[in-house]
Amino acid sequence: MASGFFAILDDIAALMDDVAVTAKIATRKTAGILGDDLAVNAEKATGFLSSRELPVLWAITKGSLINKIIIVPIALLLNAFFPVAIKVILVLGGFYLAYEGVEKIIEYFFHRPKEGHQVVAEIKQDDKAAEKAKIKSAVTTDFILSVEIVIIALGTVLTETLTLQILTVSVVALLATIGVYGIVAIIVRMDDTGYKLIKHANEKGFVAKLGLLLVKSLPVIIRILAVVGTIALILVSGGIFVHNIDYLHHLFPGLPSIVKELLIGLVAGLLVVGLITVFKKLFSKK
Repeated sequence: MASGFFAILDDIAALMDDVAVTAKIATRKTAGILGDDLAVNAEKATGFLSSRELPVLWAITKGSLINKIIIVPIALLLNAFFPVAIKVILVLGGFYLAYEGVEKIIEYFFHRPKEGHQVVAEIKQDDKAAEKAKIKSAVTTDFILSVEIVIIALGTVLTETLTLQILTVSVVALLATIGVYGIVAIIVRMDDTGYKLIKHANEKGFVAKLGLLLVKSLPVIIRILAVVGTIALILVSGGIFVHNIDYLHHLFPGLPSIVKELLIGLVAGLLVVGLITVFKKLFSKK
């Protein structure tokens, strides 16, 4: 009886070792997407009042966890019974990411930025609606990126047993959420931490200088992440098209892959933005 119990424990330990190895490989392969996910969501989780930053981030994190709970079992089932559907979902998600990225670029270059008093007035009038809209956008983007992460993780264990596939993909999905949003939480609270350090040190000494550095660094980091996040959206979308559409995969073989993915993502985003603009004009006339 005791020997049987210890044999079960030994099997569990061996399985956990296998999961650790496969999860490490899968995490390494999804590192690029995780970096993009971090840049995109750090940009989306900012721009709120200090008191609302963590509640908003927690709402996005819960949405991300729900995304993973939905995606992981569906990805496993589709991979087993209808693998072509995964490719279709990825391509549709690629169009959404391309649209998000290109729309941000168009907004930056062609729409007049609002004055400070206008932004403050909007925040006061419609802060809850703006908050909900940004959370929804962040969770939707996270869903697409999560699909990509789960599919890549699943691709590393296709030859393994179903149990190992389930555990590996689940571990990677969980680590992706905890890791990405944990780092985002640290970034968005940098200024508050800096203010506390300055106050604690009475605005003197090394601690105060460190606090001042944190306060001054946050706007710079947010601007960098906004740019990186926009480029990441376009690159990820272009990568989805290149890796899932044979014609695009063999198109322009002489171009570096990153350039080709960026160009294809831009073109796809412009097409979607153009179509949506046309539909909006048609429906507004009606």
